[in-house]
Amino acid sequence: QVQLVESGGGLVQAGGSLSLSCVASGRTLRAGAMVWFRQAPGKERAFVAGITWALGRAIYGDSVKGRFTISRDNAKSTVYLHMNKLRPEDTATYYCAASGKWPPPTNGREYNGWGQGTQVTVSS
Repeated sequence: QVQLVESGGGLVQAGGSLSLSCVASGRTLRAGAMVWFRQAPGKERAFVAGITWALGRAIYGDSVKGRFTISRDNAKSTVYLHMNKLRPEDTATYYCAASGKWPPPTNGREYNGWGQGTQVTVSS
């Protein structure tokens, strides 16, 4: 069982930056990897990025490549999502989850045990 707590969301203007955190507790390292997803109102939960605990190998969704960076701090059991050049279409609730697979599934339905999420709103 993995417990997840996301934080760091807020309101930012287009072109700005924001960093999110996900603190994981429980059987996190056995999961192998952590992922970020986001969900806008009326839309499916969409894959954003993933990272492995061991080597820090990262993978990104096409819409965020070159703008977002995922990182992790194993000592703190924390995964970060650094978001730059934000766009209004990045507005969503952002969630983290643990993945036992690599590359991680990009379908949110394959995950259970989400955190409560953190809201990111980008104004134009």
